[in-house]
Amino acid sequence: MNQERLMTVLLGPHVSEKSTNVADAHNQVVFKVRRDATKTEIRKAVEKLFEVQVDKVRVVRQKGKIKRFGTQYGRRQDWKKAYVSLQPGQDIDFMGGAE
Repeated sequence: MNQERLMTVLLGPHVSEKSTNVADAHNQVVFKVRRDATKTEIRKAVEKLFEVQVDKVRVVRQKGKIKRFGTQYGRRQDWKKAYVSLQPGQDIDFMGGAE
């Protein structure tokens, strides 16, 4: 796979109450990813960027919310998020804390 493409697959971590609970309970990390990203690309991008072993990847396509701007209605863009399950003993530390 193209290495430049792998660097652009992950858009950032998705931090929410649900993603925090999933991370604690099931050793998973949630990422916001490109809409055209595949599970294989997501797996390789996480393994390359964070040097961890990925167990499996689940992908969810989120519909954009309908928002109102004055008297007109608009819609936010659709987006995709990936639930990445890590192998036992693996961890991603986004805060970069001391060990």
